[in-house]
Amino acid sequence: MKVGIINSGGDVQGLNAVIASAVIHGSKHDIKFIGFEKGWEGMLDMKYIELNTLTVKGISHIGGTILHSVNKGRFAGKAGTGDKNIIPDEILDLAVENLKNLEVDALIVIGGDGTLAGAIQLADRGVKIISVPKTIDNDLGSTDQTFGFSTAVNVAVEALDRLHTTAYSHDRVMIVETMGRHAGWIALYAGLAGGADAILLPEFEFNYEALVKFLRWRKTLGRFYSIIVVSEGAKAKNEELVIKNSSYGPEVLLGGVSEQIMNRINQMAPDEFEIRNVVLGHIQRGGTPNAEDRILAKSYGTAAIDGILEERYGNMVAIHGSKIEFVPLADAIGKLKNVTSDALAYQTAKKIGVFLGE
Repeated sequence: MKVGIINSGGDVQGLNAVIASAVIHGSKHDIKFIGFEKGWEGMLDMKYIELNTLTVKGISHIGGTILHSVNKGRFAGKAGTGDKNIIPDEILDLAVENLKNLEVDALIVIGGDGTLAGAIQLADRGVKIISVPKTIDNDLGSTDQTFGFSTAVNVAVEALDRLHTTAYSHDRVMIVETMGRHAGWIALYAGLAGGADAILLPEFEFNYEALVKFLRWRKTLGRFYSIIVVSEGAKAKNEELVIKNSSYGPEVLLGGVSEQIMNRINQMAPDEFEIRNVVLGHIQRGGTPNAEDRILAKSYGTAAIDGILEERYGNMVAIHGSKIEFVPLADAIGKLKNVTSDALAYQTAKKIGVFLGE
């Protein structure tokens, strides 16, 4: 049996651990592997490498992916803010033909909602697919946690620890922008763990007047510095998302909200606060996965092979509690997991006086 492995979309820590564990586990069952380079583009262009226990040796602790990845391409299953993108018939036909020519019996597809939306359309053509969820935002509602999230939070917390000292030294307000397009889990967890004074999330529109009032109140208490953590997808009431200009087509690129908040506070309260903004950006994706993400990624990789051996095609591997389950692909991307006001971390932040928007 021959299995192809694809990862597509943004890189996250733990991808190599998924690949390695799948190959190691599958090789014990005489499965041969090829890995398509740069996601679906590698399948369409017939660019791939052979994967075996030697080629994946020692990669589980390394960040990024040995298969490389792209966010754009001919196989994009999502466009704009998440609307489904219908992949042209000729592209789907080419993918099916190439898999047939390579004698690939099944695919392991590692990706988020955009990648899985494309995988569904290929599965409808009869391709046997087992999927592994991948999103650094931890926002897929069909599984408890995705690998890379824990490491991203750790990276953000380390940054906050460092920013506390410089903010204190200069009596500054530091606005720290994290990843989080539609769900604010990274900002919430990192802000709570890293001692943020305010956390602004996509799920809860914030009020500028209340934020300025909060910062002024802190100064009356002798707290002349503050740390504000904001998700890139957060927005103020009656305002639009802050969107970057892109030359890549319809994909919406978020970012710049921390600078906008800084400028707006300076307009509302000139000379009252010394403010700096920091955009953590892609450092949240890079580097070595932590222990939790390595274990999680390896669990996903071995479970994907179990799904192939059990012929559970058309499903995504999911973790619920301590159990592995298989969720139909259509259900896997049907619902985002957003922060709610009854989330434990949100409630904890609220109880200790963190400003959460108003």
